[in-house]
Amino acid sequence: MTQAFATTPPRFDLATLPGRARAWANALLVDHGVLRILWRNRAWVVPGLIARSNQPLPWQVAAEARRGIRTIVNLRGRRPSCGSDALARDAAARAGITLLDAPFESRGAPHRDRLLRFAALLEGAEFPMLIHCKSGADRAGLIAAVILLLRGATPEEAAQQLSWRFGHVRSGKTGILDLFLARYAEAQAATRVGFLDWVREGYDEEALRRDFKAGRLGSFLTERLLRRE
Repeated sequence: MTQAFATTPPRFDLATLPGRARAWANALLVDHGVLRILWRNRAWVVPGLIARSNQPLPWQVAAEARRGIRTIVNLRGRRPSCGSDALARDAAARAGITLLDAPFESRGAPHRDRLLRFAALLEGAEFPMLIHCKSGADRAGLIAAVILLLRGATPEEAAQQLSWRFGHVRSGKTGILDLFLARYAEAQAATRVGFLDWVREGYDEEALRRDFKAGRLGSFLTERLLRRE
């Protein structure tokens, strides 16, 4: 009796790889790190003091240490199953860089408590600092804008951190971050309220979620093509 040939090849399973190889495979293939080998999406938010980028790979963490970066703030949060996260933590430890977690969302209303915790984090952190999310477009843009507002920038100046230049799509679900900044701009123009005071007393998370409507084309870009985290 002849044995039938398999019609489909066996599925590649990362679990069959040894630990570090599995982390690299996950980082490059599952977490799309292969796209970040050459494209860093890196820029200074405050020149010489605070920079922003996408998720760094190990040699990019080492390069940040050579630039003098002392702290990396991970806006994705701790992700035990993510190879990029594991490799970056190991690389930061080897380079003597402090890695701090400050998770934010890219398609949800920024949480008041997380904004206040981030402001407190800045008070005790060592500089120069790098902030990053996955692509460097949305969460990094939001927090870069927050940093500038905390340093006295106008809402218009801060909003430039959320732009096409960094890959941010305001017409998709990630546009809720633009509306967050616009709501503060309205309050600041009316009452001259400071950013942290507005976050504590005037910011309405629920109203922001209720009022925001994403466009169909923008949502297609962020959810289907770019597959934003």
